[in-house]
Amino acid sequence: MSRAGGFPSFSVIIPTFNSVRFLTRAIDSVLGQERISAEIVVVDDASTDDTPELMQRYVGRVRYLRRETNQGVAIARNDGAEKAGGEWLAFLDADDFYYPNRLALHAEWIAEDPHLDFLTGDYDYQGPDGEALGSSMAQHPAGRHMCQKAGGASRTVMQREDFEEYVAEHFGDTHTLSLPRSTFLALGGYPEEFKICEDVHLLTRLVAVSKRVGVCCEKLGVYVVHPSSATRRDPVQAQIENVRTLRHLASLNGSFPECVQRGVRRRLRQGRLNLAYALVKAGRRGAALEAVLPSLLENPGFKSTRDLLSILKG
Repeated sequence: MSRAGGFPSFSVIIPTFNSVRFLTRAIDSVLGQERISAEIVVVDDASTDDTPELMQRYVGRVRYLRRETNQGVAIARNDGAEKAGGEWLAFLDADDFYYPNRLALHAEWIAEDPHLDFLTGDYDYQGPDGEALGSSMAQHPAGRHMCQKAGGASRTVMQREDFEEYVAEHFGDTHTLSLPRSTFLALGGYPEEFKICEDVHLLTRLVAVSKRVGVCCEKLGVYVVHPSSATRRDPVQAQIENVRTLRHLASLNGSFPECVQRGVRRRLRQGRLNLAYALVKAGRRGAALEAVLPSLLENPGFKSTRDLLSILKG
């Protein structure tokens, strides 16, 4: 793809599986971007709804890739990224959507400062009926810190001294991430063996090879919270899968900078605690204690002891 107006070329990857009722909104939010046109790659992960029929409306405007077997969002994103033509990648899940300035804010900044390793930003949470549920940066300590660092400006640069907090509990999400396609491919993309927390796995590995990260304090899009999502239907299994992914990430810690290693350890401790809480709510107190005990053994100290005591007290 060629550059337009001095901006880097972008490809937006939209994985979808039986999300036809949301997909039009997602695609149209990319087609409606201000000041920049992006390649749109929709990867249909073997939907059984009317997605193929819907995509007929976008012939000539959207690349449509259909997989014959459902293999999960990580594989769908990776497939789209491999086939994308843009210098930079952005992602959007089918039930979320961009605000009109999402891509331009990043593209303009990249044109000004080509030494940014990747970019992220703020976004809104909404319920399925559009009710406001807050915003990402305001709800995360790392996000509040970056807003303070910006000092009222619309953007700031995150550096090594900020990485531990960001890895431990990041703000932003998949749909506010922009990174060079070459970097994505060099990292191997999203880990395909995990169904939960695969985005954190990639993001942490990305941070580990980065020095300067652009942070837009403006809201770039909307993450729609569904009460019936898989993580809410079966919170125990979701947290088990979350910890499994984080444990694998921790096994890579030796290759990460120390600031990233500290963030991974903190995230794994919190993941184990979240699993323990879910187990307590399910009436499985013994399993909850087993979930947090590894944190105490690996990192004996006040926080791990407090986690264990909180489970003992229920």
